[in-house]
Amino acid sequence: MAKTVRVISPAKLNLYLEVLDKRPDGYHTISTLFERISLADEITIKESQDNSITIESDSKEMPLDSRNLVYKAATLLKNSLGIKKGVRFRIKKRIPLGAGLGGGSSNAAATLIGLNQLWRLRLSRRRLCEYAAELGSDVAFFIADVSFAWGSSRGEKVKPFAPLHKKIWHIVLVPPISVSTKEIYREFDKNAGLCGHNADTRTVACRRNFTIDSILFNRLEEITFRKYPEVRILKENLRACGLTHVLMSGSGGSVFGIVHSRKEGLEIAAHFQHGQKVKVFVVKTI
Repeated sequence: MAKTVRVISPAKLNLYLEVLDKRPDGYHTISTLFERISLADEITIKESQDNSITIESDSKEMPLDSRNLVYKAATLLKNSLGIKKGVRFRIKKRIPLGAGLGGGSSNAAATLIGLNQLWRLRLSRRRLCEYAAELGSDVAFFIADVSFAWGSSRGEKVKPFAPLHKKIWHIVLVPPISVSTKEIYREFDKNAGLCGHNADTRTVACRRNFTIDSILFNRLEEITFRKYPEVRILKENLRACGLTHVLMSGSGGSVFGIVHSRKEGLEIAAHFQHGQKVKVFVVKTI
């Protein structure tokens, strides 16, 4: 019987995101605070008889070929380690695409973790993070297996954040659009002179009196709001529900609000679940 491994692939939110400068390699230097949340995909990995990589999914929006980060992660391991084994992936997709929730990056990390188990590679977390850095800026955070972490450089350098250790409940709204991260950063570069820079809040975050409201910030919000006004409207709608801590995640278009409990989140979610195409999730830190 073929070996099988199942891996949970969680989403992330950015509680803080500052863009510092553009690097010679075309990427941007950022400072960001990641949070891992309970919204998650599930990936089943099974050995196959041949040397191929195949992907199946219940999602009609996700590419199932070499464009998929799962495919790229598996190919990277196979080529790097000279592995002559085939593998089949089944992805139960729950994280919306193009929403700033890190679904693709998380899937890539889950692939590295799952294949490390399936093929008994015994790769250290540090080695997995090195592979992760080759695949994308957010992938290493999901390898780190922590609830909160600071991301620096492109986002691939990850440091767990101890002062923030509580679980946070959120309501997350995702509009029926897919936001291109490359497009948003391209627009950011065009408007960089207008964007300025925020203070390095990592120093604020390390104080004893640290609170969430002292750190919530996303440099890319205004750029995304200009290109996709519906994202701004979602943020305004959450504020109209009485939430004071509301922010866009990543380059958008998901917007999240901090709530006191699952019950409060579900009560607010009810306002958005009738006659709208907006996807609504009530999630917590994991």
